[in-house]
Amino acid sequence: MPKLEHHGLTPRQVQSFIDDGFVKVENAFSDDLAKQCRDQLWADIGLSPDQPEHWTRAVVRVGFKATPPFIEAANTLLLHKVYDQLAGDGRWLAPGGLGTFPIRFPSTEAPGDDGWHVDVSFGTANPDFMEWRANVKSSGRALLMLFLFSDVGADDAPTRIRKGSHATIARELLPYGEMGATLRQLAAEDWASTKDCEIELATGAAGSVYLCHPFLVHSAQPHRGRRPRFMAQPPLLPRGELDPALPPSPVQIAIRRACGLGF
Repeated sequence: MPKLEHHGLTPRQVQSFIDDGFVKVENAFSDDLAKQCRDQLWADIGLSPDQPEHWTRAVVRVGFKATPPFIEAANTLLLHKVYDQLAGDGRWLAPGGLGTFPIRFPSTEAPGDDGWHVDVSFGTANPDFMEWRANVKSSGRALLMLFLFSDVGADDAPTRIRKGSHATIARELLPYGEMGATLRQLAAEDWASTKDCEIELATGAAGSVYLCHPFLVHSAQPHRGRRPRFMAQPPLLPRGELDPALPPSPVQIAIRRACGLGF
């Protein structure tokens, strides 16, 4: 079987992304890189993997990291190939690092950030984050990405994904046109329009990456396992605005199908 590193996603995997709103890429970066990144994050938060008595908070956040291990993890040959396959050949910007990092620890306390949501992508200068916006073209975001830097099982606070929810959100964004909708508008009735979607858990070995449609509804959850979960949740940024002269990417195909526009 040819190595995935050279061939990227299969046609079936690309179709799964269009239908479900996400695809899991295993071994997207190495165990060694994952460990190097974890070590830096442990140092940043002033905690140790060998001193669980000091893990007193449910979640600790670290911002953007642009040191060499993080840049390398985000820019492997395999990931570049898959970025092309999903967002369009050359229509994205190579990540200059990764972030943010919600580091989740085993805890009986609620994390306080585990509501369902979509990651909006522009209007972020507004101090009220509920006024940040998304539009049906997904201006400002080519993909939502979940980078696993530790092994994540079902009890280790894996991100919850509402499978196929991206299609519902695309239809809801369509009437708002270029200006888009605010997070407050999209969150009306607590995302009830996607409540019947099947839930998938973003589990996997360190080095796995979930590449998700920008409109995918997802949420955090409490950590009920034993070892902290290290994950980054960056966007893949687009190189520019949608060019209708280019063939539609799988991201765009999913939107067009959801809105009844063909493809």
